[in-house]
Amino acid sequence: MQKKLTVTLDEQVYAGLHKVIGRRRISQFIESMVRPHVVPADIAEAYREMAAEEDREAEALEWSEATLEDVADAAR
Repeated sequence: MQKKLTVTLDEQVYAGLHKVIGRRRISQFIESMVRPHVVPADIAEAYREMAAEEDREAEALEWSEATLEDVADAAR
């Protein structure tokens, strides 16, 4: 169930939301930004969602392999 909330914003912030996010997407944007701070996350579900993002996983793998190479090349 959704609830309606009235929020007061600075005029520049309001204009920026309309310009960058778009008029019909502001509520969804604000909810996505606030949710992690106020609703406990299901950590297992969060990991499943992250694993499903193939580009992100490929980037993470590339980063971890580069880190291992750096450690292997480090002077002891």
